[in-house]
Amino acid sequence: MIGSVGEGFWKRSWTALSLLILIGASSQSAIAADCPPDALGTSRTLVVDPREHPRIGTMQYAETLPLDDHEVVLTFDDGPLPKYSNQVLDILASQCVKATFFIIGSQAKANPQGVRKLVAAGHTVGTHSQNHPLTFNKMSIEQAKQEVDAGIASTVAALGDASKLAPFFRIPGLLRAEAVETYLASRGIQNWSADFVADDWRHIPPARVYELAIQRLEEKGKGILLLHDIQPRTVAALPKILQELKARGYRIVHVVPATPEQPATPTEPVQWLLHPPIETVATVRWPKIANFVFVQTQELPAPGLSYLDWRDPGLFDRGRRPRAAIAAQTAWPEPLRVSENSGPALPVPASSVFRMPEGLRVTLLASHSPAKRPQQVAASPEAANAMGPISARARTIGARQAPHSRHAVHQNPQGGHAGRGVPKHAVQAKPNKRALQVAKR
Repeated sequence: MIGSVGEGFWKRSWTALSLLILIGASSQSAIAADCPPDALGTSRTLVVDPREHPRIGTMQYAETLPLDDHEVVLTFDDGPLPKYSNQVLDILASQCVKATFFIIGSQAKANPQGVRKLVAAGHTVGTHSQNHPLTFNKMSIEQAKQEVDAGIASTVAALGDASKLAPFFRIPGLLRAEAVETYLASRGIQNWSADFVADDWRHIPPARVYELAIQRLEEKGKGILLLHDIQPRTVAALPKILQELKARGYRIVHVVPATPEQPATPTEPVQWLLHPPIETVATVRWPKIANFVFVQTQELPAPGLSYLDWRDPGLFDRGRRPRAAIAAQTAWPEPLRVSENSGPALPVPASSVFRMPEGLRVTLLASHSPAKRPQQVAASPEAANAMGPISARARTIGARQAPHSRHAVHQNPQGGHAGRGVPKHAVQAKPNKRALQVAKR
């Protein structure tokens, strides 16, 4: 009896499980059938906690959404406006893309059905004030509160359910004000800026909207794109933008607020930066060491650090005064002792490093020359051969310099200082005996 009951239980359980699998498979098939195979799609859903990160968007703030490279969040402002907002919804649906819409309260009052369409299509709905005033950076905090609260109330009334409204807000015109931002944070509302815009509110052609969107996205590599679902140029440019995102390997991320049933996606603080700092950035930017040419790979031995350590405690007495006798014997490093088994340390330079180029003039600077000119000394044939190829002009100079060196000095016959009228530098100068000897050879 017990065995038959257990057998019946397992049969019923497997039947129920099979039914659930079939239902799940049919729903997945329906979703796959709705999305074309080449659709851009939504790669993942990002759950955020507004209280942990109250301000996002690098156009104004230090943080942005924790996106991976080539991830994009689409946002639309100022709707709903049925004539254009419905077209935007259809375009997004054709590519199975989810976005975030920031609703104006007065628009929600005039078209509540349009707000409900957004939620029914699976998009996220935030608010954008009641009347879209471009004075949030100038108005009083009481006026700002009224705009924020009225916009939320109008959108909730259109939705019919406060839980369907995300605690996301975007200031009209991105005209930030510290008092408004503080008020939003106190209510647990996340203030959204953007990472780049497409200027679709300006009087520019749709092709320009497309170009700006892709160009600015490519410059940043990821981020929040701000568009407007009430503009005809946006409707015209959106299909091409989505197609180009697909072609360039970008992925769409859908953002939703955290709830008790759906906690925030685990992230690290550094992920909320658009371009996290790299520890190796200093080594990347530091100038590279030049590649020197050596005659061979053989290397010369070098002294160890122990030979250079003169800090011997025996050099000083208790009063920290140097002991001269000990210092004379031990302060200087010991002679370098290099064994044959010493490992290589220094590379051998090539002989070309010391080669003197053809035509180079050998110049010796004299510190006490009367005319303050460098004296040029001719080299003997033996010295010339040892020094390498030197110009003939440099070898024959000196004969011209010898008389000048001999007569440039005026000495007092008595051996003292020179008399009046004799230049001071002439007294200090001495005959260049080496130059005279070389010249006589």
